[in-house]
Amino acid sequence: MNQEKDAAFVKFKGIEKRYGEVVAVKKMDLEIPEGSLVTLLGPSGCGKTTLLRMLAGLEEPTQGDIYIKGKRINDTPIHKRNLGIIFQNYALFPHKTIFDNVAFGLKYRSASKAIMKEKVEKALEMVRLPGVGDRKPSQLSGGQQQRIALARAIVIEPDVLLMDEPLSALDENLREDMRREIDNLQQDLGVTTIFVTHDQREALSMSDKVVVMKDGFIQQQGTPEEVYNNSVNHFVADFLGHSNFINAIVEEKKGDYLSVILEDNRPCLAIPAGAYEKGDKVEMVIRAQKLILGYKADYVPDQEMNVFFGKIMDRSYMGGEVSYFVELNNKLVMHAINFVKRSPYRRGDEVFMKVVPANCRVLKV
Repeated sequence: MNQEKDAAFVKFKGIEKRYGEVVAVKKMDLEIPEGSLVTLLGPSGCGKTTLLRMLAGLEEPTQGDIYIKGKRINDTPIHKRNLGIIFQNYALFPHKTIFDNVAFGLKYRSASKAIMKEKVEKALEMVRLPGVGDRKPSQLSGGQQQRIALARAIVIEPDVLLMDEPLSALDENLREDMRREIDNLQQDLGVTTIFVTHDQREALSMSDKVVVMKDGFIQQQGTPEEVYNNSVNHFVADFLGHSNFINAIVEEKKGDYLSVILEDNRPCLAIPAGAYEKGDKVEMVIRAQKLILGYKADYVPDQEMNVFFGKIMDRSYMGGEVSYFVELNNKLVMHAINFVKRSPYRRGDEVFMKVVPANCRVLKV
């Protein structure tokens, strides 16, 4: 009775988790395809870790069902779910050798010493740390310890790999290296992976699918390109990168675009996210990276672009790119991020910013 025919490798059906009066996850449905890397992305308290812990068997759902390979696992003990789990703090045993840390799950599966040795050595090779089996965790760097935690998770050949903020304790350079390591290893193994993070760069760079969460609800799910370029609401657009939000009123539909009047009476064209009528109050969203800057004196009129004029009020030089804050005539401040092609613009410079309508999006307010 606990078999369910379904294409989803992992499935949450009407899942809910309550802690007294607090609802951490609210009647959620989510399907995860086999072999994919799916990221649960959102701020602290959005329910992403709770969802992962329910799948792992560390928390019991208040309502709903969880399936792996079509089998309902709500009542399946943790050790029989065949899951590889990596935590934020690595959770390595400090008194055990690296070999014994990696072999921990195999011992509970009654693997022979020969099989254990073979699988541990293979796992250590896969995470590019061969020959460290006799060392203790304290003899390894943070990045190396994270690789050991990864080896321990994959050595059991899990059906699903669960990763809860696994990179948050590493510095930025190590995080970048480990992002690539995890991405490459997941693709090589083809293991279905659920990755929890609050870092949008991790989510966008690694995932087959991103699930954006807030207050226990899924706000949007899709490929990284879909959720970034076609955000469905203010929260998603704001959480996934640097965006400008400008109040506007709908004027009319023009082909594939919507003509809107901005708060300074400037007309603009944008892609509509939904159906709108004349007079509707909306907000236009423009990603900071989509704005092209130039000196005002060099501006040539262009009917194909939405154009803004202003003055550089602040900037942050970041090596390969510069983050600018431009004050428009109506005192609205817009954020633009451009690659460095020449000397960066300076405070006080009068500039124009242009953007194609396809990179502007209208959302309901």
